Amino acid sequence: MAKFHGKIGFVQTVETAPGVHTEVTTEYEYTGDVLRDVRRLENGNQINDNLNISNRFSIIANEYAFLNFQYMRYIKWVGVSWKINEVEIQRPRLILSVGGVYNG
Repeated sequence: MAKFHGKIGFVQTVETAPGVHTEVTTEYEYTGDVLRDVRRLENGNQINDNLNISNRFSIIANEYAFLNFQYMRYIKWVGVSWKINEVEIQRPRLILSVGGVYNG
């Protein structure tokens, strides 16, 4: 099983002025394991195929991650930010399922 050490992005919408909301991104570093490492190309109506991964990461979570898992938006792995599709709680770990490239 491969090891993981990298950043996870938490994105929250906050009110910066009356009636004005902006997304604020905060990154924290986590350590864990790569449970699944799969790559696939999806044919679309575009010139280039879409690159997706169906990876699962098991991270050792701190209290911040448990309280804010709903704000986890992306994970940085092999130099790319990948969109987090699902978070499963298995204390003391969080299991993250990821998909396509995060373009936020």
